[in-house]
Parts: sequence; structure tokens; C-alpha cells
Amino acid sequence: MLKTKKSVQKRIKTTTKGKKLLHRPIKQNHFKSKLSGRNNQDKRKSKMINKVDKKAIKAFLPYEK
Repeated sequence: MLKTKKSVQKRIKTTTKGKKLLHRPIKQNHFKSKLSGRNNQDKRKSKMINKVDKKAIKAFLPYEK
């Protein structure tokens, strides 16, 4: 029986067809006054996961589409 890694499932969102894996940017919690406004805006958006990491993450989420 395959099990889903819940810690990965909470951090990663998939699109409806499962082709894209999205995650929140890192260093998003505090000390944002040092960043430029453009940087702050970019960190509000979800980012796509690298192709290199995609295969490993798919193994943690066996029942995602």
C-alpha cells in the first residue's frame, strides 16, 4: 500500500490535471522590510517546482492526479 507524505501534501498544490506542482516561496514570514517592493510582490505568488525535483515529489504524492 502506498502512503501519501502529509508534510509534502500540505506544502505543495497541484493543478486539476496534475501537470503542474506549485509551492509558496521561501523566506516569506518576516523581515520583509529589507526586500524591495517588487520582491515582496513576487513572493505572494505561487512558484512552479523545478523539473529535477518533480519526479521525487510525485513519489511522495502517489494519489494526486
